[in-house]
Amino acid sequence: MSPLAQLLFWLAVLAALLAGLWLLGPVLTSFIIGLVLAYFLDPVADRLESWGLPRLLATALILLVGLGLLVLSVVILLPLLVRQANVFIDNLPHYVQTLVGLFEANAPQWLKDAVNESAQMPDGESAAKIAAAAAGWLAGLLRSIISGSMALFNVLSLFVITPIVLFYMLNDWDRMVALIDGWLPRHHAETVRGIARDIDTAMAGFIRGQGTVALFLGAFYATGLILAGLNFGLLIGLSAGVLSFIPYIGTFIGGALAIGMALIQFLPDWQYVLLIAAIFAAGQFIEGNFLSPWLVGGRIGLHPVWMMFALVAFGYLFGFTGLLLAVPLAAALRVIIAHGLKLYLDSALYHGERRAEATEEDTPS
Repeated sequence: MSPLAQLLFWLAVLAALLAGLWLLGPVLTSFIIGLVLAYFLDPVADRLESWGLPRLLATALILLVGLGLLVLSVVILLPLLVRQANVFIDNLPHYVQTLVGLFEANAPQWLKDAVNESAQMPDGESAAKIAAAAAGWLAGLLRSIISGSMALFNVLSLFVITPIVLFYMLNDWDRMVALIDGWLPRHHAETVRGIARDIDTAMAGFIRGQGTVALFLGAFYATGLILAGLNFGLLIGLSAGVLSFIPYIGTFIGGALAIGMALIQFLPDWQYVLLIAAIFAAGQFIEGNFLSPWLVGGRIGLHPVWMMFALVAFGYLFGFTGLLLAVPLAAALRVIIAHGLKLYLDSALYHGERRAEATEEDTPS
């Protein structure tokens, strides 16, 4: 098979995978979470196996501990989180209207004029009315999503399908890797293994490293906001931490919600608002200077601009599932492109006919 035919074949495979992801994205979340958790916990299973435990027993032990922690968190945290989410959604229009009122009362006139002009307010309508109406629509949408049958299906699939996928993937991980390795063309096996090792390094740096960072940030934000006395501190803190698995998203959403709630709850006591902002600033400082360099490091190898582009592109095309996969897939794609670029720079296509002729002359007859 010629290089062009090989390239077309792999492009067709990539297109088929992306089409499948686009078509099945809404139902793939539970499977993807199970796959990500299996990849995250594979080193733990390997360590238990090195201590003499059979792979099946190591997998069962990890799953039992994980399910125990899940049940404990559900019993302790889920009722409180559901109650806070319901109260937050019920009061969302009032909160938005209060924030708009604070903006109208305290913002400079030029900023209010700029906002009104950019929003193109119709005659007789105020920003507060429109924002309250939009917030009411959003609250209704969130409530329908939470209480809808599809939400119930997604929750059930998350608690049923994800553990099953996790168990089988974690138990069979090494066998699957060996099986796929046996499918590689023998004359390209070492090259493909080298690319796979680089992809594993990049993806491990994100999935395992960023996953650990997200767990820490969720606990840090929730504890800090609760101690600061912020309403819905547990809900906002845990949400910000979990969403921190997706770069930029968790910090932006969590920080905006926390500071907005602090403005509503504490003004005119600005010191509490600054305290809430300081909690998120401290979390970002710890993440940026200690956790991410230690746990993630430079193994992802993605420029921040390309990372943001991947998040926007995959999120637009595949929704929330795309956001979960954006950075790992972009990191894998970077490795493949870097390898292809290296082959191109070493080829006669780059150096021209003279390089090819020189190579032929140097070859012994």
